[in-house]
Amino acid sequence: MAEYVYFLNKDALIIKPAKKSPLFLRMMALLFAMVCGVLICSIRLKHMSTGTKFKYQNILVIGRAYTDNDIKQSEIPGDNGTKQLEVPQLHYPQPQTFSRAECKHNPVRLFSIISMQRSGSGWFETLLNSHINVSSNGEIFSKLDRRRNISSIINTLDKVYNLDWLTSASKNECSAAVGFKWMLNQGLMEHHREIVEYFNHKGVSAIFLFRRNLLRRMVSVLANSYDRYAKLLNGTHKSHVHSSQEAETLSSYKPTINSTSLMIDLKEVEVTATQALEYFNSTHHIVLYYEDLIKNPTKVKDVLEFLRLPQMELTSRQVKIHKGSLSEHIQNWDEVNRTLHGTVYENFLNADY
Repeated sequence: MAEYVYFLNKDALIIKPAKKSPLFLRMMALLFAMVCGVLICSIRLKHMSTGTKFKYQNILVIGRAYTDNDIKQSEIPGDNGTKQLEVPQLHYPQPQTFSRAECKHNPVRLFSIISMQRSGSGWFETLLNSHINVSSNGEIFSKLDRRRNISSIINTLDKVYNLDWLTSASKNECSAAVGFKWMLNQGLMEHHREIVEYFNHKGVSAIFLFRRNLLRRMVSVLANSYDRYAKLLNGTHKSHVHSSQEAETLSSYKPTINSTSLMIDLKEVEVTATQALEYFNSTHHIVLYYEDLIKNPTKVKDVLEFLRLPQMELTSRQVKIHKGSLSEHIQNWDEVNRTLHGTVYENFLNADY
């Protein structure tokens, strides 16, 4: 078919193409659409494949060894599911209250034991403090003035992590890890946003410690509350003991549990712990359970690995107070047993260690 050339003027040249068949144009449009579809699908599949690969690599780094300056994600295997971890950051504090002397070039890692009252945190902290390089300074936010607002909290944290918080647990100049215990009801939940930001900025490692058997925890809470006033040990209140005789004296008191609100109370504790984990999910953290540590003391090695500390045997002089079946420690056991039987909390009725 011929093409026609029209001269409109000396500067314009228009070429009129030959007419194409409508069927031919439709075929070309269909072919173009198919090519575009294939390209889009291939790009999408490549993107999905890349994302899956990154997730898989995060799982594979469990056994990898890191240098001190290699801040990457790793995992510690455990019976409670995998726990995604990060190698904690290194710090070189310059305390105002003393000189680190020959240890000033030794790095210090920062941590906080986050827990609830009567969840084994006192016993666990004594284990950590038996390590020659660990200084855990107790429940520092038990005093209201230190947690009155976020400013007082931050000031207290700065003193602790700069090694200027001196207690009997302080290893001073040669500490390789420094921290403290922090209960959920001591300003942690109210100011969680600012605290998470502080932890992430400073590289603070969070060690969550909870109890699986919340009924046992309730017994311990009630008994400890009673002893604050009864002072069963020769007129002295003790939350923790170092002899079987003292433990037997304290366990002689059998609390009566409110069976009417029992289910609600147990659920509330569960929700609080879950919420705390959600709040601090972005931090470098590990989750432990008291019962697991009691049954398998080697799990403490996971904590030392988490903090990148030298492995050594850890010990505690503390003695467990409430041993054996819970039926021996609850005054209205039959009533509690009927309340929890057949519920999601029925397993709390059984001896678990």
